[in-house]
Amino acid sequence: MNLKKAWLVIPAAAALALTACAGGGKTDSNSSGSVDKVVTTNGSEPQNPLLPGLTNETGGGKILSVLFSQLVRYDADGKAVLDVAESIEPNEDASEWTIKLHNDRKFSDGTPVQAHNFIKAWNLITSKNQQQAAFFSFFEGTDDKGNGELTGLTEVDDYTFTVKLKSPTSDFMSRLGYVAYAPLPDSTLADPDAGGQAPVGNGPYKMASADAWEHNVKFTAVPNENYVGDTKAQNDGVTFVFYSSLDAAYQDLSSDAVDVLDAVPTSVFATYESELPGRTVNQPEAVAQYFTIPQYLPHFSGEEGQLRRQAISMAVDRDTITKTIFNGTRTPAKDFTAPTLEGYDANLPGNDVLTYNPDKAKELWAKADAISPWDGTFTIAYNSDGGHKEWVDATANSIKNTLGIDAEGNPFADFKSLLNAEDKGEMTGAFRSGWQGDYPALYNFLQPQFTTGADSNKGGYSNSEFDSLVTQASSATSSAEAAKTLEQAQTILLRDMPVVPLWYANANGAWSKNVDNVKFNWQGQPVLYQITKK
Repeated sequence: MNLKKAWLVIPAAAALALTACAGGGKTDSNSSGSVDKVVTTNGSEPQNPLLPGLTNETGGGKILSVLFSQLVRYDADGKAVLDVAESIEPNEDASEWTIKLHNDRKFSDGTPVQAHNFIKAWNLITSKNQQQAAFFSFFEGTDDKGNGELTGLTEVDDYTFTVKLKSPTSDFMSRLGYVAYAPLPDSTLADPDAGGQAPVGNGPYKMASADAWEHNVKFTAVPNENYVGDTKAQNDGVTFVFYSSLDAAYQDLSSDAVDVLDAVPTSVFATYESELPGRTVNQPEAVAQYFTIPQYLPHFSGEEGQLRRQAISMAVDRDTITKTIFNGTRTPAKDFTAPTLEGYDANLPGNDVLTYNPDKAKELWAKADAISPWDGTFTIAYNSDGGHKEWVDATANSIKNTLGIDAEGNPFADFKSLLNAEDKGEMTGAFRSGWQGDYPALYNFLQPQFTTGADSNKGGYSNSEFDSLVTQASSATSSAEAAKTLEQAQTILLRDMPVVPLWYANANGAWSKNVDNVKFNWQGQPVLYQITKK
């Protein structure tokens, strides 16, 4: 979920530093004095109501990931395995698929999960032009943005339905683990507004109570007693605490007041593994960091804009920043996706634009100035609650020192405020962006962020040749063929530079002394249902 988001963005571990309300540590959970086994973790206030079709950022995405189960789920390595679906079978050319559901799955309100719950949930997204509509753009009946009636969905019986696609899509099954494809209960279908504030899902957890979403503070989920799938909760619940800074979250973790963090602040990259021996993770994940330069900014359109975008990219000393700011926990980017994905290629034609080259950067900047002289300050906006200040300042200084222009960071109070400004097209400069894989595929990094009109295309980029290649890749008969086509698409991005790729992230998480069985998945997220409290 964008965020990946699905998802759209790097996990912005953000929340109020309110240890007292975090529910961390061991406390009495009832009058008999039994020990509280609820796991606490970091989160951020969701941008929108908690509906799968409206959630494309990680704050809401983390919560929905425990409340809902999809047709398939992803194991820790990113492999798609059947979940709510008993079988998913294609016709001869993979343009029509038959989905048969398990007949024992229920929502947390006790109602059965049936074919119509998927069909109507998906149509709600596309008919109402919700944020996640782009994930249905290859379904029969929708336009290129995924809006319209899904005419290719047919209910065969209560637990079977068929899906007709616009063209053959060999990886259709692997996409279906993303939260946009979750079912909705009849109550939410009848009243989506109420369902967005008090979500009723079919996952291993449910909302703890009617007031379990304390806005800007926390969200608490408890085990769903109606859940019979393969990811049954091994604890008494999960509380997502909305911290105002990652430093505050780490301070709580160090005192065992919160149980698990999916990220640690840059200030402790060099020390956190020794400070928390045996309770940390540092592993590759499907996450890429960029900054976006909107197409609507002065000096950044047409030939002038292309020259400036390339110059700015070559003015960023990624090697030095990843070593000094991130202590080697980031890897300089070589493309727009992530190295953990099948088909990734670190040697794409044209990716020298991602290598620090001060002389070439100055040359390109001068060519742009010959078209229209530069004026003003180049800014990079970021959310202050996500631990981004250090790298943004370092990146801005690299650009400033290389190109001889004013450049600086532009802090927003929190992630939601930054996203809202992006959505309204109110950015006055570049802004930090990133992508966490919704499902493990190159296509998922490219289509939602860079095709014309896609909801996560916050910079307004549009290139018909790129769009055509992405559509062609979606219809490929093999993953190898799709990867080859997407390589061509990425060469266009390397020329146009709608965003400036910076580095790939590692999962740098940690956990307290109060929990066991902590593992992180292919997205760099803790596998919450497996965590046990001591």
